[in-house]
Amino acid sequence: MNRSGWIAAGVALAVLVGCSRSEEVAIEDQSAEQIFTQGEYQLEVGRADDAAEFFGEVERLYPYSELAKRALIMQAFAYHEDNDYENSRASAQRYIDFYPADEDAAYAQYLLALSYYDQIDEVGRDQGLTFQALQSLRTVIERYPDTEYARSSILKFDLAFNHLAAKEMEIGRYYLKRKHYPAAINRFRVVVEEFQTTTHTAEALYRLVESYLILGFPDEAQTAGAILGHNYQSTEWYDDAYKLLTGQGLRAEVAGDGWLRQVYRQMIRGEWL
Repeated sequence: MNRSGWIAAGVALAVLVGCSRSEEVAIEDQSAEQIFTQGEYQLEVGRADDAAEFFGEVERLYPYSELAKRALIMQAFAYHEDNDYENSRASAQRYIDFYPADEDAAYAQYLLALSYYDQIDEVGRDQGLTFQALQSLRTVIERYPDTEYARSSILKFDLAFNHLAAKEMEIGRYYLKRKHYPAAINRFRVVVEEFQTTTHTAEALYRLVESYLILGFPDEAQTAGAILGHNYQSTEWYDDAYKLLTGQGLRAEVAGDGWLRQVYRQMIRGEWL
């Protein structure tokens, strides 16, 4: 029976049960197909929590059946639909543990990653879940590179990575606003060194120009400006940095031998030694 047939059967069964509670068939007396169908029906009508329970019953009562395997992955999906990420993750992990070579193992791993990714909150909160999402998404990408889940995971990985960079920038701006310049520089440095591919690098370089000029380190400010000018010359951040530098009679050029010179060699000249 196809999916629509299962759902139709589930609807009929649900109506029958609703008509007479006294005639309700105990779950233990139902077949795996009947229970599974009820789970699908509950999903269709938006009761994902009830669906997860039905899928769990299939696994409990018919643990060695083919439907038990299918029910487990559906349970992980149902929990995720219900925003019950912890249980979704647990079901997905069980599927991976029990059926690592199955064709749905990639989807189970993807659901596990989503259980972290979909909990990523606004930038201002703790980013532990973002790190876990990155690790889980990387697993999908590396284990199942030729699947649709890998392609989706790559996009989500980039978004989560950008999210972490945004967190560093937020903290850096917080320190900068309160004139804690060394602490601010440390945060902007993390973005430049570890999150170069994100959308926050240009601003981080500008903030470094700004902070180093305030502290009286022109060489570092000029070098940050040089990197900014080479990679992000068309941005407002370069325009603002250029004004700051020329306003003090400086140019955006490599100067001194600090950590930014090493970044310049790596990013601009491709020298990694």
